Amino acid sequence: MTNTQGLFGGGRPVAFPTLPTGDVIATYPTYEQAQSAVDKLAESEGFPVQAAAIVGNDMKSVERVTGRLSWGRAAGAGAASGLWLGLLFGLVTTIFTPANANPGVGYLFGAVLLGLAFGIVFGLISYAVSRNRRDFSSVMQVVASTYSLVVNPEVANRARNILGVTEAFTPPPVPPADPTGGTLA
Repeated sequence: MTNTQGLFGGGRPVAFPTLPTGDVIATYPTYEQAQSAVDKLAESEGFPVQAAAIVGNDMKSVERVTGRLSWGRAAGAGAASGLWLGLLFGLVTTIFTPANANPGVGYLFGAVLLGLAFGIVFGLISYAVSRNRRDFSSVMQVVASTYSLVVNPEVANRARNILGVTEAFTPPPVPPADPTGGTLA
């Protein structure tokens, strides 16, 4: 399949995401441990680290509640986002205004204050609209239960030796991905 909507009219193949194939060298309970194993492989002289991949297994969506939402927090969050937006608009306008018509620092300060005011108003309005349905703030994440280190079969034994993993504790290899969306087993 090709993408016919290129910037200059040329098409290029669409790359669909696929699972990496190869041997599972080890499975770790945290991403940091899997990353540390890949770092160890990368530090090894001549190991083709591009032959390794970290695969998250059993993905879960986690929403961590960060606190109770109130009028003050809604106004504060709106003020922070409005401040950054006002600063961005003020800087862009100041930078791209001709030197002989440059409004100066006062314009930048005014843009920041205007952004701050609009941010507070929009923060309060959005809190008022969702008040009785969602009175808390949160952060959404996608996390995995375990992380598998997968490497190409050609370098699997070398990776096991570098990491000190015995083959007896190695889970079965990851089955190759089926182009139709399933797995071939």
